[in-house]
Amino acid sequence: MGRPKRQLLATVEKTSLPPTVLPVDHVIARVVKAEGNNLYSVELPSGKPPLLVELPSRFRSQIWIKRGGYVVIDMAAFEERENKLNGEIVNVVRDEKQWRKQVYWPPQFEKRVAYLDQSEDEDSTVGKMPPSEESESED
Repeated sequence: MGRPKRQLLATVEKTSLPPTVLPVDHVIARVVKAEGNNLYSVELPSGKPPLLVELPSRFRSQIWIKRGGYVVIDMAAFEERENKLNGEIVNVVRDEKQWRKQVYWPPQFEKRVAYLDQSEDEDSTVGKMPPSEESESED
């Protein structure tokens, strides 16, 4: 039997809005890869090698994390333990537009453009007929 809907709604409500201040041990990171068993590789804005973080049970099967999405991780959660985990996900960035307005959003995570604007000077073959055999032989 699944969790009650009120628990799901409480989790969604708690994570929907960004906090006004980010605690010292919390860092915004970009999800690089899902490693399995609720473990994710994330990259920090500082450019360090990817870290391995855990998704806590309150988020499991309730909020999905996609590759390239952003999460807030607690770096101090596993500091005293001797294991391969470097932190715990404490929040999932759902409304990225709201989060980007916050002062603590790292400038290294700038918004990515889905496609590059090509200049009109370049000869594009999109929508054009392939060259005929006659024009190839003239060259």
